[in-house]
Amino acid sequence: MQQEMPEIHVEELKKDPEFLANIERLEKECKEEESIAKGYQLLDAKLVIEAPEDEINEIFTFIVNTAFDKLAEYLSEHRKFDVLGSDEERAIARAIYEHAIQRYSENDKKAAKEMFLVLYHTVNDEGLKDAMMVHASAVMAGMSFDSFIEDLVDVDDVDPHDPLAFFIQTFVQPTDILLTMYSKYVQQGKEELKVLEEDEKKA
Repeated sequence: MQQEMPEIHVEELKKDPEFLANIERLEKECKEEESIAKGYQLLDAKLVIEAPEDEINEIFTFIVNTAFDKLAEYLSEHRKFDVLGSDEERAIARAIYEHAIQRYSENDKKAAKEMFLVLYHTVNDEGLKDAMMVHASAVMAGMSFDSFIEDLVDVDDVDPHDPLAFFIQTFVQPTDILLTMYSKYVQQGKEELKVLEEDEKKA
């Protein structure tokens, strides 16, 4: 028997001093520490109490802007995101990924492709790297976002307990087969990343 999730009483939470103190602490800490992981915790808490849209947007803006600042820092230092070993680095990668997905859904394919390729270059998990290359290849192949989700992604195979469940990694065919099918675009993507790799060799 699965345990039922306790029902969340929004109105009670809005008045719960402990919950509100926790939100206040997170607001302070995420700004002071420039922590994206805490930014996501704050976002979840604000969504639970149905906070005003401008407050939600402000947290989103903080998450995205801070993530891109950190990305620039990691690229200049030739560091990789330890997506399994660090909550913070996983949160940075997640923010960039969610922004890339948003761009793709808005048909800004150039920006989406560049972000997927940068994630391929900066994450340190092989399975996730390959999944990012599948994303980038689908964009380069001219696939629309809706077709990508409907025809390529296997939504039923997602493991909710996987710490990387925020990233789409399950497809209707094994990733290696897709990368072989898309080999022309994989090659193209790797060519585009050579600039970053050459910078690393010079460092």
